[in-house]
Amino acid sequence: MLIMKCTTKSFYRICLSLLTTASIAAGAFAEQPANTLTRAESVAGWKLLFDGKTTEGWRNYKKDKISEGWKVVDGAIVRDGNNAGDIITDKKYKYFELSLDYNISKGGNSGLMFHVTEDNPAPWHSGPEVQIQDNVDGHDPQKAGWLYQMFQPYPMRWAGETEIPDATRPPGQWNQLFMRISPRGCEVSMNGVVYYQFKLGDKRWDELVAKSKFSKFPGFGKAGEGYICLQDHGNLVSFRNIKIRELADDGAITPPVDGKLNLKATLAFPKLKWENWVPVDEDGTVNRPRRTLELTYAPGDSKRLYVLDQGGTIYTFENDPNVQLANVFLDIEDRVTKWNTPGANEQGLLGLAMHPRFQQNGEFFVCYTKPKTHESVISRFKTMAGDKLKADPASEEVLMVVPQPFQNHNGGAIEFGNDGYLYIAFGDGGARNDPKANGQNRSQLLGSILRIDVNKKTDTAAYQIPADNPFVGIEGIRPEIYAYGFRNPWRIAFDRTTGKLWCADVGQDLWEEVNIVTKGGNYGWSNREGAYTFGNRTPGADAGVAIDPVWAYDHSVGKSITGGRVYRSDRLKELQGKYLYADYVSGGVWALTYEDGAKEAIRNEEVVAGGLPVLAFGQDAQGEVYVMIDSGKGESILKLEQDK
Repeated sequence: MLIMKCTTKSFYRICLSLLTTASIAAGAFAEQPANTLTRAESVAGWKLLFDGKTTEGWRNYKKDKISEGWKVVDGAIVRDGNNAGDIITDKKYKYFELSLDYNISKGGNSGLMFHVTEDNPAPWHSGPEVQIQDNVDGHDPQKAGWLYQMFQPYPMRWAGETEIPDATRPPGQWNQLFMRISPRGCEVSMNGVVYYQFKLGDKRWDELVAKSKFSKFPGFGKAGEGYICLQDHGNLVSFRNIKIRELADDGAITPPVDGKLNLKATLAFPKLKWENWVPVDEDGTVNRPRRTLELTYAPGDSKRLYVLDQGGTIYTFENDPNVQLANVFLDIEDRVTKWNTPGANEQGLLGLAMHPRFQQNGEFFVCYTKPKTHESVISRFKTMAGDKLKADPASEEVLMVVPQPFQNHNGGAIEFGNDGYLYIAFGDGGARNDPKANGQNRSQLLGSILRIDVNKKTDTAAYQIPADNPFVGIEGIRPEIYAYGFRNPWRIAFDRTTGKLWCADVGQDLWEEVNIVTKGGNYGWSNREGAYTFGNRTPGADAGVAIDPVWAYDHSVGKSITGGRVYRSDRLKELQGKYLYADYVSGGVWALTYEDGAKEAIRNEEVVAGGLPVLAFGQDAQGEVYVMIDSGKGESILKLEQDK
């Protein structure tokens, strides 16, 4: 590793060049151009504190300008030379979210402070400091990302972690530091991994201050607002992508939308009852709620719908708003993990796809998880001879069994593409931080979208690999893989008009994303979350350049994306051609407008402000999109209407 102490601008450029080269060599992962905002960030209220060209907006502590010790070099603001001094923003900030990249030299040390005031000899007398340093050769026992002498990361015991996490990347590579200061609670993350939460001024905060070296400063951490400060600790350090979003006094953000559609959600089939299911039995037993995860149709029959319940049952009924009964089409509850048992929330019957020639062959396909082993199963079923309205449970033909190391991130959505092939979405296997590194490991099937030909078989498998799959014939890569780098795809859908494959990928700690999937594409996880740095694994030398999402939102907006469908019905003109998606936690529903060939969606409109915990979206033969939710009453299928 490079050891450097730069005292001249020319020598510094050499050092920075070497650092940058080392960073690039660590992996071929594309990034949003430095010191720019994505359209999603702009709409969400983020602003740049550094434009990559000048030091405008910054000055030295208790000075009216910035010293010559700080330079802008190759799009980074750099401590270059002796006596650079601590620098602060021109503006004070109260509640905010801040994100920045830093690149520290070997053995180097710096810091990020907030709520700094200028009535003390040094900024750290008032402003709490998030440590920045080389965690391997740095001299301070307080590691990068720790709130100095106050808070440090802790292992997530529920996820099996036993050691204090260290998500930092080594000197020569860029690290992303995220901080939220809010009355609702504060948080610090390193490279996408949440380190800790705290609350300014609460009992725990006061106790830690009293035990620290800051106890002798009566105003420490009490200003309530102040400057943001980058620390000069005498070592080479570079900063870029310094972005901030100010929060309201109650910690709220401005909704990240371009406009609002005058729509509301209503029951699509208000009279519908479910065969063999009632909310409460006669003896008072409350039954498991309906969890509808798929609503679809069989090609060639526009008048009938098929609905999947996560508990293990598929129903069918006429596509009529006055329909009264959903009949059981297939019941395999005895083969499926019960989703309402401990840890199994993301398991059960997860996917349904009707064969394009269902009217002729009676075939359909499902994805489910097995009890006890938690394996994911892809199976073919057929209807009863002479009865297309009843499936034969004994007709199951298992195509694929995929081991799952944990109970979450199963994925499980399946779809037929316009090419007639079956596409299957699997998550990374679960837990936190992709502990098995499955997202970038193409020698197995997790963390990927697969593509198989179910109309042909081989001597060893009940399917064939399409000859044009992107990794056919490449040693060490499973040929079923169509695209990879996914954490928990929930869910996938083809646009019937354009043929584009949409995928919503649930994030971990910071970002939720919407992707348009292309053949052979790498979508970054777990080296990235969305378009942002995640963790500290080095990408493989053969990893493809990661593809940015067409839209992303942060966890101040929502925390669990639900992928939807492109609306192709003529009923609601304001939704025509737009991709509907939702967030299960916040209950918001939105509509994205995307133009072919664009890198990002060009418009994001609010459909429902919140309070609607959407599990999935479905679509009928007319292109109408349905919204599915949990319901203890069985009222789980909604549609959108104009709110007059």
